[in-house]
Amino acid sequence: MKKEIPLQDVSKLEVFNKYEKKFKAIADKKRLQIMNILTKKGEICVCDLAPLMNMPQSKLSYHLKILLDANIITKEARGTWSYYRLNQDEVNHLLSEELCCLFRPTLYC
Repeated sequence: MKKEIPLQDVSKLEVFNKYEKKFKAIADKKRLQIMNILTKKGEICVCDLAPLMNMPQSKLSYHLKILLDANIITKEARGTWSYYRLNQDEVNHLLSEELCCLFRPTLYC
C-alpha cells in the first residue's frame, strides 16, 4: 500500500527537484568556467568557446546541454552555429526568496 504524500509536500518536492538540477549543473568546474566566459563576453559562438575551454566541441556540447537543461544558459542558432548567453534572470533567481523561504522559519516568509 502506497503512502499518500500531502499536496503541500508534493509542491515542495517539485521545487527541490528543480533546484537540485540547477545546483548540479553549476557544481562543476568546467561549467563554472563556461558561465564565467559568458559573463565576460555576453554572447559567444560554440566555435569560439571550444578553444577558450581547450576542449573538443563534442565534450563542450555535453556541458552546454547540462546548463541548457537547467535553464542556466540560452542558445540561439544562427546558420550552422549556436550562440550561447548566460540566463541572467535564472542565475539571479537561484538564491531567491522562493529558495530561501524553504530554509527559514515561517516567521520570515
